[in-house]
Amino acid sequence: MTPATETEAADLRQVLQEATAEVIVERGLGAFSLREVARRAGVSHAAPGYHFGDMEGLLTALAIEGLDTLHRQTAAAAAMTTDPIERLRLIGVAYVQVGMNFPAHMEVAFRPDVVDGDHPSLQTCGTSAFGVLEDAVRDIAETHNPKLDVRKASHLCWSAMQGLVELHPKLTRLDEMSGVPGSSIDDLVSSFTSLLVTGFLHADD
Repeated sequence: MTPATETEAADLRQVLQEATAEVIVERGLGAFSLREVARRAGVSHAAPGYHFGDMEGLLTALAIEGLDTLHRQTAAAAAMTTDPIERLRLIGVAYVQVGMNFPAHMEVAFRPDVVDGDHPSLQTCGTSAFGVLEDAVRDIAETHNPKLDVRKASHLCWSAMQGLVELHPKLTRLDEMSGVPGSSIDDLVSSFTSLLVTGFLHADD
């Protein structure tokens, strides 16, 4: 395969992944099919299988892209400050922004029933993304509360961030229906970060 052909193949893979994300957002995973992805991408119906093997391969590639983006964005946010509590807040903001900007990617990333959970790149990207968060929590423990269970606290933070990604659109619609001014996503992240940190500072184990 010549370099030009390799570039074309990489471009087509990206087009197929973008089409996959569009289909998932518009129709949901339940209505997802390789044929619809091919139609949306404007290629032959055999193209997704040729480049990704099968549906699991395509969705795994999308999940890898999502977790890699999450890792890069949260790492960049973490590097913006030396204050451990502010670092956790910035990581939370970055996490939620990635989740809202790449909803399909993040959805499949947490669906072990549709992706290859043993794929090395998927594991590496997921571990790296979680590591950014865990490092921030560890810094809080070292500077404020050595008794804090870093792993448990990191899982709690990750769950809270992912929950906010999934629930914020629904909460926004609920506020609109109730005629109540909604909170910005940054405000919500700051609020739950403050609540989590308050708990971390007083945790015994």
